[in-house]
Amino acid sequence: MLNDTIAAISTPLGEGGIAVIRVSGDEAVPLVERIFRSKTKLSVAETHTVHYGFIVEPVSSDKVEEVLVTLMKAPRSFTMEDVVEVSCHGGIVSVKKVLDLLLQQGVRLAEPGEFTKRAFLNGRIDLTQAEAVIDLIRAKSDRAFKVALKQVEGNLSKQIKDLRYTLVELMAHVEVNIDYPEHDVEEMTNAFIKEKCDTVMLAIDRLLVTAEQGKILREGIETAIVGKPNVGKSSLLNELAQENRAIVTDIPGTTRDVIEEFVNIGGIPLKLLDTAGIRDTTDIVEQIGVERSKTALAEADLILLVLNSNEELQLDEIALMKQLADKQTIVILNKIDLTRKLNVDQVLSYFSAERIVELSLIENKGIDALEKAIAGIFFEGKLESSDLTYVSNVRHISLLKQAKQSLQDALDANEQYVPIDMIQIDIRAAWEQLGEIIGDSVGESLIDQIFTQFCLGK
Repeated sequence: MLNDTIAAISTPLGEGGIAVIRVSGDEAVPLVERIFRSKTKLSVAETHTVHYGFIVEPVSSDKVEEVLVTLMKAPRSFTMEDVVEVSCHGGIVSVKKVLDLLLQQGVRLAEPGEFTKRAFLNGRIDLTQAEAVIDLIRAKSDRAFKVALKQVEGNLSKQIKDLRYTLVELMAHVEVNIDYPEHDVEEMTNAFIKEKCDTVMLAIDRLLVTAEQGKILREGIETAIVGKPNVGKSSLLNELAQENRAIVTDIPGTTRDVIEEFVNIGGIPLKLLDTAGIRDTTDIVEQIGVERSKTALAEADLILLVLNSNEELQLDEIALMKQLADKQTIVILNKIDLTRKLNVDQVLSYFSAERIVELSLIENKGIDALEKAIAGIFFEGKLESSDLTYVSNVRHISLLKQAKQSLQDALDANEQYVPIDMIQIDIRAAWEQLGEIIGDSVGESLIDQIFTQFCLGK
């Protein structure tokens, strides 16, 4: 299958200005040339050139579509194969006609992520860079995009390769002492093994420090907006989303299901869940909504508890504060533009002042304070430097932890004066686990699993 010439639509389906169909493989140029008519034949054209012409039905020569064709010859392409990109009008019918004609010439429809998979298998990028491509596509904030872009550029790869090189040096010294014990090439003392293992473990720790922040930037913070009915939960969602996603009325119980929306707050992506107001009700539909709200509450990374500062606290709100006191919660005192009737001291008995934000959605006050409070919980008041390499992929985090544990096992064995050929096993395990991150030592099934997460045409 790796020798097949493949094609897929690389732009979203639907109506648009243009659509791009990407073709890659050894036969990409001659197969496209069968249905493309232009002043210059693709087979004799220079690489990285664009050609105007028409897609035609090869038998009748009837014109099917007016196109621009971009030619990129191997190895100077994304896949390191011959790549031809056909840009046609962005309508469903026009794109389908062009793709169907290509498939009729013997081109195979690409599998999800197959173009990026070929780029990896052909050595243009490693596995961390390949995985970062999908993070670029799915980035929900500028900072998440920058983190993914740095991985595409190979920042993480370089650090992992440096760590593996340090371990290779260590293993080479161990092998010399195992194979030539009569030669004093370099004494493999406990201190030497400890020094090298500690160096790599310290570097792994530095990467893992960014893991939680990186995971948040990549996946977003699952945030539940909770409170009793009619305190302004849906208004808060609409304000943060900058659109009317939820119905807002003066009638309690309007929201009866969980509404999801991704928003970007100060560079931090939040997956907002606007929940039904939590209260006792005889309405069967509202009861279902309340139960879903409680489920969202249990699973959320962050809870925004909205209280009406124009009303005294109710017993069910006090019970909710007791329940949320030990969770990652920010209390929002809404409607501060009205006369305050809520006793703030009651709230302070459950939450610190840093976790309480005063808000007026009508006067657009308090959003900046909310951003600061969120950053205070998850980023210790601020995001790390943009120059920092974040580890955001769960697979990478797991392998880094495994490699660190293998090195710790090596150190423990070293302190117990275990023979160095046995210590070598743990050091090699760490080297291989780091190799799995960049794809130097990884199984075919894992590669397939990773690339099936991609969209068609990427």
